[in-house]
Amino acid sequence: MVSRADRGPLADWFWTIDRFFLVAFVLLMGIGFMLSFAASPAVAERIGLPSFHFVERHALFILPSLAVMIGLSFLTPRQVRRTAIILLVISLALMVLALFFGVEVKGSRRWIGVGTFSIQPSEFMKPAFVVVCAWLFAEHARQPEIPGNLFAIILFGIVAALLVAQPDLGQTILTSVVWGGMFFMAGMPWLWIVLLGGVGTGGILAAYYMLPHVTARFDKFLTGEGDRFQIETAHEAILQGGWFGQGPGEGIVKRILPDSHTDFIFSVAAEEFGIIFCMALVAVFAFVVLRGLNHAFKEGNDFNRFAVAGLVLQIGMQSLINIGVNLELMPAKGMTLPLISYGGSSMIAICITAGFILALTRHRPEKRAKEKSLFRVAQGVPAE
Repeated sequence: MVSRADRGPLADWFWTIDRFFLVAFVLLMGIGFMLSFAASPAVAERIGLPSFHFVERHALFILPSLAVMIGLSFLTPRQVRRTAIILLVISLALMVLALFFGVEVKGSRRWIGVGTFSIQPSEFMKPAFVVVCAWLFAEHARQPEIPGNLFAIILFGIVAALLVAQPDLGQTILTSVVWGGMFFMAGMPWLWIVLLGGVGTGGILAAYYMLPHVTARFDKFLTGEGDRFQIETAHEAILQGGWFGQGPGEGIVKRILPDSHTDFIFSVAAEEFGIIFCMALVAVFAFVVLRGLNHAFKEGNDFNRFAVAGLVLQIGMQSLINIGVNLELMPAKGMTLPLISYGGSSMIAICITAGFILALTRHRPEKRAKEKSLFRVAQGVPAE
């Protein structure tokens, strides 16, 4: 046990970290590993691989992901910002390379092959983009003469253009919503809200009329016609599970669900463990989002506030989109459930997000002193 009297880096980390966040993230990773046993063997066998191929690869990424999350949680806010800038530059460069030399899957070029593995640069771009935009918004709020908001808009345009070029409508929508939420927190004028809302609506309409796969997905969702095998099978799996599920390994419908280990792992969880288990899983994601927003509300530093809010909003919106697709509340997006779905790039990227959140919400002495001073001023007591 680490004593409060200790003054080493590990002791300082242990007593300043938000342990509720840490437990929530590790719990989600544990649930994801458990569900990989339920969801992935059928997929592996169907494509001629050993039964536990995806389980073993999922396990292979857990320790590096944990190491990344814990390692990043030691950083100071300034180091988080610098790390994010470097990561964003590298990710954007790789996204450009992926357009020309990437692996094409289902008409999209989002991955770069590295040996037997593939990397999806856009996954690593997301947390870095949030942190860098938070810094730009905070700099503009601190010194209005600095065009931080303008730079954030330009950066968003670059990121959105690269995502559309892949094409990846789901990630484009996710990034747009998170960026818009941060811009709103930064005091976006109502004129900008109207303009950006119009641009967003126009972008979705343009995607619908110009991208055939987007048209097909929206038409399937709105009309119920066409190839709806995955959606209907996922829905059937949820219905079969009932309140308490069929039991571990007893699911039947999951065996014919093509992406049961990635996009539709929530349906597998519902079939084998039931709706109550799924509600508990949703509650964990809700806890992460609400606790993060609570931290942001209390935070006195603009950069920390915008970054924490944006990072937890990213996790929450990605979870919402994935679960919404599983429940037939949204068109199919091809988006993973954070820390639950199979995918090395997704797991490591979400752990980068989690590491940034842990680093920015640590209870540092200078932060506590500032909060105490703000509290005294709010109570009408002169600050010391």
